[in-house]
Amino acid sequence: MSIFWSSWITILSLACWLGILGVLLFVLRNKPDLEEDGTTGHTYDDVIQEYDKPLPKWWLVIFFGSIVWGLGYFLLFPALFPHAFNGIATVEVDGKTVPWSSKNELYSDLEKNNKVFTENFNTNFLPNAAAQKQLATLASLQAKEPVKSERSSELSQEIQTNVEALAPYVKELSGNQKALMAGERLFLQNCAVCHGSTAQGAPGYPNLTDNDWLHGGEPENILVTLHNGRHVDLDPTQPLPMPAQRDDIGEQGVRAVAEYVLSISKNQEKTELDPVKVTEGKAIFEEKCFICHGQDAKGMVSAGAPNLTDGIWLFGGDREMIQETVRNGRAGVMPEWETKLGNERIMLLASYVYSLSNNAVVAPADTAAK
Repeated sequence: MSIFWSSWITILSLACWLGILGVLLFVLRNKPDLEEDGTTGHTYDDVIQEYDKPLPKWWLVIFFGSIVWGLGYFLLFPALFPHAFNGIATVEVDGKTVPWSSKNELYSDLEKNNKVFTENFNTNFLPNAAAQKQLATLASLQAKEPVKSERSSELSQEIQTNVEALAPYVKELSGNQKALMAGERLFLQNCAVCHGSTAQGAPGYPNLTDNDWLHGGEPENILVTLHNGRHVDLDPTQPLPMPAQRDDIGEQGVRAVAEYVLSISKNQEKTELDPVKVTEGKAIFEEKCFICHGQDAKGMVSAGAPNLTDGIWLFGGDREMIQETVRNGRAGVMPEWETKLGNERIMLLASYVYSLSNNAVVAPADTAAK
């Protein structure tokens, strides 16, 4: 809230209280002269007479009590010019006592809820001492710099290494029905808006059930994707993850490359192709596109480049859509969830996502290692 609005509301509130109090005190001190029958002498419609009875004590107690309560509220919380006075109420955030604000109270409540959730997670979902130790190590590293964008490259890499170390326990959770139910609820609350309630995706949003993964479908890959997101901090001055090619190869080159890609895609076998464009497009592909998609066009997980031969398309696989992709590029963004969900919830969510395309029940991590 701006200084103007907070000050305006404060002044208006005080003015109303003082005005009502002033009117009440004026009336109490200036009583009208009464007739012998106890009336003020005023009549309405020549029938109704006005008496001057004292206000009920319960009403006075409530009225003056509300004024005292309001003044107490102004002292406890930052209601009286909040930019200058924070109030005397405090909350605990990150182990520190800070002035009360709606934001700080939210953070405090989230910390309390997360503490309860973590205890429940360790007791009911993953009662594994090694996993809990690994989670504690990860949390201590994250606490060194809670703001992800301000972490050094060394700290970010150390955190990612510890995130990947949780992969065996994600496999363990994928065999726990209660964990999968909790993971499904998290998915429906946070992920279904893009991937759909059945996780089968939509144009521009990948299907999570078909075992076709741009960045890898193993637990460590899913964990890193959920923690860090994908293409979150795109620089508008830099090329897209799938760069636009029109300025480089021209419109004729765009159409030729699209024709070649159509020729190698499984779901385009009945499409009528232009053999001249296919040959021309293959030459361009082998010169410019193989770096990410590979010589065999089967993609590379390390680059997040899709397999162009399997008939699975994120943005559409007909001639027009492929031309659009080659012409203008693509930039699919996956937000990071570490800040919102925390480590334990991400593990439950990762186990559910992993289970969608891997249905085998996995033995506990400590048992499987023996």
